Amino acid sequence: MESKLLAEFFAIQSNNIKPKVGKILISEPFNQDFHFKRSVILLTEYHNDGAMGFVLNNSTNQNITEIISDFSYFDAKLFHGGPVGKQNLFYIHTLGKELLPDSIHIFENVYWGGNYKQLTDIIEKGLVVPSQIKFFVGYSGWTSKQLDAEIKKNYWLVGEITPEQILNFSGNLWKKTLEVLDPKYQTWKNFPENPIFN
Repeated sequence: MESKLLAEFFAIQSNNIKPKVGKILISEPFNQDFHFKRSVILLTEYHNDGAMGFVLNNSTNQNITEIISDFSYFDAKLFHGGPVGKQNLFYIHTLGKELLPDSIHIFENVYWGGNYKQLTDIIEKGLVVPSQIKFFVGYSGWTSKQLDAEIKKNYWLVGEITPEQILNFSGNLWKKTLEVLDPKYQTWKNFPENPIFN
């Protein structure tokens, strides 16, 4: 009986929310992968050919201008977006199509991408502040139906996020995103990152 109760306590159950652009993926608490441990991923693409997104809470602890010399000092951190395309720079922002016409709308006032030369120009002109943009090296990608299969296996919960949490939240984003989900997921917040050390 005790073992059954423990199994139920640690069971990972789907919340049955469907993934789509603008939703987030919240990793299950026992995932130990470097890229996805306690991760929160914003989906920027989701279609029949696959899905794409960026890990929002895996900072490199480096400033963007320590890595990129195309513009003068800009006080914005650089994040690991995922294991794919790690030689490439990506960005999510609230600059909109007025400042970056080629950017892609995600939800509300959140966009991703846009012409890089235009971005460096408007940063140099002081038209962008760090709270409007988030930089990533690499991204997270899934082939056709791969993400759906992972969600079905309860590797991820699908949730929602605000623009402010994407760009400016400085606390534990993984725990914060769990707070608005069903109470049964609140126990996740107290799981030790490595259960064998508990």
